[in-house]
Amino acid sequence: MTPRKISDTKHLLRTAETLSEAVPFIKRFAGSNFVIKYGGAAMGDATLAAKFARDVVLLKQVGINPVVVHGGGPQIGQMLERLKIKSSFVDGLRITDRETVDIVEMVLSGSINKQIVSAINDAGGRAVGISGKDGGLIQAHKVERRQSLSDSNIEKVLDLGFVGQPDAIDAEVLDVFNESKIIPVVAPIGRGADGETYNINADTAAGAIASAIGARKLVMLTDVAGVLDADGNLVSEMTLSEARERLADGSVTGGMIPKLETCLEAIEHSVEAAHILDGRIPHVLLLEIFTVRGAGTKIVSA
Repeated sequence: MTPRKISDTKHLLRTAETLSEAVPFIKRFAGSNFVIKYGGAAMGDATLAAKFARDVVLLKQVGINPVVVHGGGPQIGQMLERLKIKSSFVDGLRITDRETVDIVEMVLSGSINKQIVSAINDAGGRAVGISGKDGGLIQAHKVERRQSLSDSNIEKVLDLGFVGQPDAIDAEVLDVFNESKIIPVVAPIGRGADGETYNINADTAAGAIASAIGARKLVMLTDVAGVLDADGNLVSEMTLSEARERLADGSVTGGMIPKLETCLEAIEHSVEAAHILDGRIPHVLLLEIFTVRGAGTKIVSA
């Protein structure tokens, strides 16, 4: 008989304690809709991607209805580079001409979407990939950006091409999945009233979907720990008013601004809580949802 190390026993005890801690959360969230925005470095790491897939399958197994909405900016950039198509950004949004939007749709709805679906299926779940165009899930309109000219009060309208903003989400499309064992994986591509295809920011799409389906939680996976204070420490929980103060005083900067704004808008539309997590941490979803301390930043109404 091989003796067991004390460190192994301690590890098993911590695992047992975590499982026990998860029980009340499992009971509380059974039957709830969770929207999970999946992107960043976690998508590019095979080990993290496999762990993410297992976590999503576990959520479904304990009675939670996860909807995965994914990004794919780096992969789109790589494909455009391979095809020698130049690309630029305005306020974090990729300028998307007709040639580019075809590539964006191919990468998001094709290779990336199917990789995530395959990972979830390999982890023992049943996933189906769709885009926002399927079943009319995401109706969108063209985004406009205005830029003030430095030497006058005149504003210049910037044409971002086929970049869209959700107008409406058909929740019935996703209700079908809730009644089954299938996990929907959504590529953020929408269709306009003009019949055009629009590239939608994945954070924005996830927030709109969470609001439309009455999600209990909106979870945003990022490449940072969460919202940080002025000293660089993680803010584990904030109310709406506290989050607005941080946005107003400039303590939240860069790419965290639109993510936090998306979370606030979702909560204002009756989503119970929004979470900003570091997707580079293995099993961060489970740590945030099923433990008392959590692992990222949680935003609630009050």
